[in-house]
Amino acid sequence: MHDVESSRTERLSLETIVENVLDQARKAGADAAEAVVSRDLGLSSSVRLGEVETLEYHRDKGLGLTLYFGKRKGNASTGDLSEGGIVQAIAAAAAIAKHTAEDPYAGLPDAEKLAKNYPDLDLDHPWDIKAEQAVELARRCEAAARDYDPRIRNSEGATVTTFRGTLAYGNTHDFVGSYTATRHSVSCSVVGEQDGGMQRDYWYATSRVAEDLQDVESVGRQAAERTVRRLGGRRLSTREVPVIFEAGVARGLIGHFVAAIRGPALYRKASFLLDHLGEAVFPVFMQLREAPHIPRALGSAPFDGEGVATQPRDIITDGVLQGYVLDSYSARRLGMETTGNAGGVHNLIVSGEDTDFNDLLARMDTGLLVTELIGHGINMVTGDYSRGAAGFWVEGGRIQYPVEEITIAGNLKQMFRNILAVGNDVDLRGNIRTGSILLERMTVAGE
Repeated sequence: MHDVESSRTERLSLETIVENVLDQARKAGADAAEAVVSRDLGLSSSVRLGEVETLEYHRDKGLGLTLYFGKRKGNASTGDLSEGGIVQAIAAAAAIAKHTAEDPYAGLPDAEKLAKNYPDLDLDHPWDIKAEQAVELARRCEAAARDYDPRIRNSEGATVTTFRGTLAYGNTHDFVGSYTATRHSVSCSVVGEQDGGMQRDYWYATSRVAEDLQDVESVGRQAAERTVRRLGGRRLSTREVPVIFEAGVARGLIGHFVAAIRGPALYRKASFLLDHLGEAVFPVFMQLREAPHIPRALGSAPFDGEGVATQPRDIITDGVLQGYVLDSYSARRLGMETTGNAGGVHNLIVSGEDTDFNDLLARMDTGLLVTELIGHGINMVTGDYSRGAAGFWVEGGRIQYPVEEITIAGNLKQMFRNILAVGNDVDLRGNIRTGSILLERMTVAGE
């Protein structure tokens, strides 16, 4: 109860600051203004080889504001929320606006799009953990990893973090909204050695609610298990084969799709999916749905970065692209309407035929399972894709041995069309929720 009350008090105090900023902006002659004020609180503890490596508390506060004078705009930010700090920030934004060129697309979001009534998404779950307890949990996590197998020879450490942030946003359309959200995590990374060869791997858990976190020992064991199974990695000769992206890396693959349908990429004509609205981008069995109101989910938000109400919507239906990912500015440049995505997507759920991971392996039969990607060789204009990778060679639907120092290459547009199945091993640790993804074929370059 105390937490609910303190959260409410905190939110009201930040909303009051936002209202004050907007009031001052009007007095400074701005035609329109928007402001966001945030206060964050956190604790992070890292342990390596049983010893405390870092112990950090952080307490941050900040104000970001944008003033509009006609079609000119100026931004400023400050960590000083005193009356004097606010006056200075407004003066700075006003001075910047006077020197910028007019932009016909600049301005606040349309008033009717703002989140006048928004749901409580149950995002605020403070973890009352002391520094000593966080250190102890990190120690237990690392110890479980180091004790897992004698081939675990070294550690990059284990970390326990807790974060709680309150955000208030308002603009001169008489809108002010706020919410508080927490995020807690445990991670571990260890190094294994066998026959002179070394490998590292890691695992992590993250949640809005501390009680929902995977227990620290099992995070440690999973980090060690992933490390040990990579020992004895081999190279492959160059070939074209089917590829499975493990759920954690499949999230990045879908992230490239999101980047290609975001407003800035589209209005700059820097996307391989330009003018693809209403076209088949994925196979017919695939759906991508944005669900911003899932209680406690890591990607949930009642409104976007400019106060626009978030809405559940279908981005891909039966493989066909239904909508882009737009904020107000990019929407105006494209002659469209904002989709409530200032700041990105909110819980993008990828669903295909509900396939078990072992069934994905069986369906692939012979090919590559990718568990890690290295580097960023992606051309968003053409869709050409080439990245360093590591993972496992699969034959007869069974993992045979680890592989390393290879490159996988293809073209994202073809890769998306050539998805054969999506696994039901959904990774919930981020904004994009997807299982492992089986692709018909890619070029694997090795020796």
